[in-house]
Parts: sequence; C-alpha cells; structure tokens
Amino acid sequence: MPGRGLLLDAFPGSGSHGGDERPVRRGRIVDPESCGRLLGRIADVALGPDRSDSVIVLSHPVLAGAEHRTAARALLAGLGTSRVLVLSSARAAAAYAGPRETGPLLVVDMGAELTEVTLLVNGLVADARQAESGLDDLDRVDPAKLPAVLVRTVLDMITSMWRYDRHGAVRGALRKGPVLAGGGALRADVTDRIARCLGTRVRLADDPSTTVVRGAGQILSSVLRHPTVSPERLGRPR
Repeated sequence: MPGRGLLLDAFPGSGSHGGDERPVRRGRIVDPESCGRLLGRIADVALGPDRSDSVIVLSHPVLAGAEHRTAARALLAGLGTSRVLVLSSARAAAAYAGPRETGPLLVVDMGAELTEVTLLVNGLVADARQAESGLDDLDRVDPAKLPAVLVRTVLDMITSMWRYDRHGAVRGALRKGPVLAGGGALRADVTDRIARCLGTRVRLADDPSTTVVRGAGQILSSVLRHPTVSPERLGRPR
C-alpha cells in the first residue's frame, strides 16, 4: 500500500486448507479464514475503524462462478463497508488501457495462475475463455520455449472465439487492437509475438501487471463522483 509498505498475512495457511496454500488460487478463494483475516488487516490500515461510508471494488476473473463471487462478497460484507462494487477483471483492464470509443474489444490477461481472453462489446462481456495455467506454471517450461507456449494458449482461445462469432465482433476487436494485461504482458517476447501472429497492434498500459487494479480504481473514482451510475454502464474514465 502506498506509504504503508507490504501487508502480509501473519498466519498463512492456518485456515481449513492448511499447509502453504495461498488463500486465493486460480482466482478462487480456497481459504476464507486466511483471506478474511488479510482483508481485515488491509481495511484497518486503509479505512480505519469507521467504515460506514467506505466503498470497496471487487474485481474477479471473468469466468469466476457464482459460488466464488458469493464467497468474496461475504468476506467483504464482514468489513462493515456501506457498498461493494463487483466487476470482472476484463472490464477493469479495459477501463484503464482500452480505447475511448465503444464497440468490441478483446482483453487478454496473462496472470500468474490464470490466462483469460474476454470479448467485450460496449463494455459488456460477450464471450470469454479461460486457461487454468499462468506464468507460475510456465516456470517449469524451458525458458526458450515459454513465449511460444503462452502465445499459443492465447491464440487458441482467440481462435475458439472467432469460430463461434457470428457478428464479426472478434474481427472488429482485432482491428482495434487487443488490450494485454498481467505479468505476461511485461515480456516483449510475448507481446511482440502476439502482435505478429494476429497481424495487429496491441495495447499496453504503463505497467501491465497492475492494469486491473488501476482500472478498478478508476471505476471506483467515477462511481464516487456519480454514485447513481452503475459501473457496468460506465464508459472509459476520462
């Protein structure tokens, strides 16, 4: 946290799953006890004891199931804030790094444990694909082969979307240029290869690894300025 340093769970893995398991794995909460304790510590530092007027944004993987979204909402409700905004990570990434105009947009999020490709049309999810693998898994791959493996995963998902796209949205999104987010987008050998294989430019934020959290922050700022506006209907913040 800015000005506060790094906040760590003092008792990692002490919940029902035990061991060295992180509280969130593959975009899912696997240890609610540890996760809730960590969120509580962050809220104590960032919001203080009185949280009645606080608003929290929850960003989740696009294909996170209702069970996991409900679990996350329950943890945040326990913090005592007045409102929780829930949106997909692709929507947050698009808010920060996407173009200002509306229409179809592809968001490619290459994270540590998940790789996602999402087709947004006018800000709403029209299609999505997810691979339960990421940079952490690719650490076991020959470094020389890593870019090819990651790019192939992304291209396979885009190809699958294209196959089922009956309205030309994927083609339009590719002409516009996909947004690349996550730690994988920090690698020029990955981003250059994606651009070359797709035959289009790609869109990168200044720090792709924080694209989602920065976009969530922008949406939060917009909602605080206009509290009656739904975050799903917001255009790209200006």
